[in-house]
Amino acid sequence: MTPGWILDIAAALMLAVAAVSAARLVAARPWQRGSVFTDTDIAHLLMAIAMAGMLVSSLTTLPNAAWEVVFGVMTAWFGYRVIVDARANGARALAGGHCAPHLVHSAAMLYMFLALVAPAGAGGMAGMGGSSGMGSLDVPTLAFVFALILAGYTIWDLDQLSGRTRGRLPVAVAGRPAAALAGASVAVSGAESPAAAFSGTAGTGGSDAGREPHPSGNDQEAGMPGEALPATPSGIRGSVLSPGMTVACRIAMGATMAFMLLIMI
Repeated sequence: MTPGWILDIAAALMLAVAAVSAARLVAARPWQRGSVFTDTDIAHLLMAIAMAGMLVSSLTTLPNAAWEVVFGVMTAWFGYRVIVDARANGARALAGGHCAPHLVHSAAMLYMFLALVAPAGAGGMAGMGGSSGMGSLDVPTLAFVFALILAGYTIWDLDQLSGRTRGRLPVAVAGRPAAALAGASVAVSGAESPAAAFSGTAGTGGSDAGREPHPSGNDQEAGMPGEALPATPSGIRGSVLSPGMTVACRIAMGATMAFMLLIMI
């Protein structure tokens, strides 16, 4: 049985992710015309709240049935987004698009709520924490598969964070000298490789003229190679809205979710 203090630490981490996601939504100023309103931050906020409630019963917010509806809608939404990305970018949408990890996260959350079985003698909502002990999951093989995929995406995100500095260096592109790209400052998000950040329109010197917004409204995390990312605001607001903050939240959630799946097998 997993010690309660470990579950408490994981729940506290999820509350921190929820707070950061809420701060990002406020910093994006969705009430102002032309502001970014990101689906990924909404997803992170809801997932973090739900996971905290699963880890510690006293943090429970909504009934299981309500969360099943929420994550069912989120799974359908990100599934649609992955299909759109795949039509535009092919198989790269699964390996390099920012929607694919969120689809896996949403589907894993939906699975956990659908397959969660309360421990013997426990009343009320099934959960992981509390005096009644942890619940378990039906179809444990599926839980293991989800945990492996989540671990893979988490490792990939960690690599992206470590490569963000390298991604700002000038890179030679066919037919274009590296010096011409020295002024381009393109932040590498969890959905873009360092080399790809300077391909296509990324070498235009930071100009966004004529570029259509990313379908999610989240240009901060726009993901496929060849897309130019707009400059992040400076100061505290810029730090909150930075692509690295999004990736860090996704890493924390992916690792915690994989941990939850494994201890409930």
